[in-house]
Amino acid sequence: MTLSQQHREADTDWWRGATLYQIYPRSFMDANGDGIGDLPGITARLDHVASLNVDAIWLSPFFSSPMKDFGYDVADYCDVDPMFGTLDDFRALVDRAHELGLRVIIDQVLSHSSDAHSWFQESRRDRTNARADWYVWADPRPDGTAPNNWMAAFSGRAWTFDARRRQYYLHNFLPSQPDLNFHNPEVQQAQLDNLRFWLELGVDGFRFDVVNYYFHDPALTDNPPMPRERIHPGHPQSYQFQRHNIEQPENLAYLERIRALLDEYPGATTVGEIAGNDQLPTMAAYTQGDKRLHMAYTFDLLDSTGDTDELYGVLARFHELGKDTWPCWALSNHDVVRSATSWGEARALLALTVLCSLRGSLCLYQGEELGLPEAELAYEDLQDPFGINLWPEVKGRDGCRTPMVWTEAPSGGFCPEGVAPWLPVDSRHRPLAVACQEADADSLLNRVRRLLQLRGESELLRRGEQTLIDPASLPDDVFAVLRHDGDQRLLCLAHLGRQGAARLRLDALVPGANGWSSIALPGMAVPQREGHELGLAPGQATWLTIT
Repeated sequence: MTLSQQHREADTDWWRGATLYQIYPRSFMDANGDGIGDLPGITARLDHVASLNVDAIWLSPFFSSPMKDFGYDVADYCDVDPMFGTLDDFRALVDRAHELGLRVIIDQVLSHSSDAHSWFQESRRDRTNARADWYVWADPRPDGTAPNNWMAAFSGRAWTFDARRRQYYLHNFLPSQPDLNFHNPEVQQAQLDNLRFWLELGVDGFRFDVVNYYFHDPALTDNPPMPRERIHPGHPQSYQFQRHNIEQPENLAYLERIRALLDEYPGATTVGEIAGNDQLPTMAAYTQGDKRLHMAYTFDLLDSTGDTDELYGVLARFHELGKDTWPCWALSNHDVVRSATSWGEARALLALTVLCSLRGSLCLYQGEELGLPEAELAYEDLQDPFGINLWPEVKGRDGCRTPMVWTEAPSGGFCPEGVAPWLPVDSRHRPLAVACQEADADSLLNRVRRLLQLRGESELLRRGEQTLIDPASLPDDVFAVLRHDGDQRLLCLAHLGRQGAARLRLDALVPGANGWSSIALPGMAVPQREGHELGLAPGQATWLTIT
C-alpha cells in the first residue's frame, strides 16, 4: 500500500497507539559487503518490516560522524555518512517505506555534536569568533580544576580542558561529544533548520536523543549527591542528582518551538528519550497537551525483568501523571539488554503480549520479533566506549547491537560470507534467523506478526483508556489491566510467575460484568474456565472481551 502524501497529512493522529520498529543501521543489513549495515541494506529488507504489521520505522543515526559513539556524535546534521550511503540512498529508502505503508522516523541528536563538527572547530579556535558561544565553555576554578562537579554518563568529569581557549567545555557524554549551548538563540535556530531539512526530504517525524539534556544551569551550580540507595556503583554519574546539568525550565519552551515547526508538516510526529533522574514526571511535562512532544519514553520498562510488582510500580506511577501524557513503551532498544534475556528467552512472546496490552504507543527493536537474546562478546570484540571504559562490571551496549540474522549462515546473512561483520554474530542467534522462522507457522516471528495485527486492528488497544486492576484483588504474579472506551471493555491478564497455576474470579475483577469471551492470542492456550473462575498457567496471557 502506498502511503500517499495526502493520506499522511490526513491521518495526523496516526501515532497514537502506533507500533514503531527501531532499526540500528550498522547492524541491520550490509548491502555493499564491507561488514557494516547501510541504507540500501535497510531498503532491501523493508518488506520484512512491513510484514510485521508495524506502522513506522525509527532509524538510529546515519549522519556524517567519526563514529566514536557510533553516530551519536554528529559531524554534519544534514548529510549521510559515506559508510551508510548517500542522500539519494536515503530518499530511495523513504520512497520504498512509503510504498509499503511505513512512515519514517529518524534520530536527532540535538544536545551535543561531534568535536569534528565545523561548529565546534570554529568555536574552540578562540573566544571571539562567530561561534565562540555555540558550546558550553567555562573558566577553570582558581586552582585549575573543572568549573563544577558535574559527571559524564560514560564515566569521569563532564568537563575537558582546551588549551587554545584556556577553558573547559561541557560534555555530558564522551569528551568527543561537546554540548551545544542552547541558551544561544542562534544554536536553537540552527537545530530547527536541521529538522526542517529532513522534513522537506519527506520524513514523518523524529526520535530525539536525550531530549531533556538541551539546556544547562548557566550559573554552573554543583549537582547535589544522590541518596545512597539510588546509586548504581558501576555508574559514576548516578552518584549525583542531575539537577543543574539537565532538565532546565527553558527546555519546555524550546520543545514548543519544535512542535510549532512539526505542525507545519501535518502528520509529522515526535518521540523523545527521557534519561536521567525521575523520568516519568519529566515525560508527563514534556508530552502534556498539544504544544510539546507527541510522545516520549523512559527507561522504566526498558530496565524491567517481567516482575509483577515492578511492572505495577511503573504503571501506577504513570497513571498518577494524568491522561494527557502519552508514552511510547518499549522493552528493548540499542542501549539496554535485550528483553528475551531480561525477561527470559522462554517468555519472549509473553513480554510482547504484555507490551501490546498497554495504553500508549509501542516500539520494537530489530530482532525482538525473533526472540534474539543478548549476545555474549569477548572483551577484545567490544566496540562500545561505555562498555570498554567500565568493563567488566558494566558490559556496555554491544550485546544488543550485534548484526540482525536473516539466514543460518555463519554471517547470519547480514553480510557476504568471508567478510567480517563489525560485531560478531552470536552462534545462538543463527537458528533464530528470519529464514528459519518463516517456514514455521508457529514460530515466534509468525506469532508476533499475528499479535501485532490484533493490536493494530483494535481501536480499544490503540487508543482506549486504561485502568489498572488492584494487585490486592489478584493472585501473586498475575498482572491485569482493563482497556475501555465507553461500553467497550477488554481485560488483559498475564501470569508473570515461573510456577504454580493461578485462579481468578472475573466478576470480582470487573464488577457488573455479565459475560466475557476470549480472544485467541497467538501462542497462548485458551485459559480454563469454570463458571466465573478462570485459571492461568505460568507464562500464559489472555485478552477477554467483557460484556
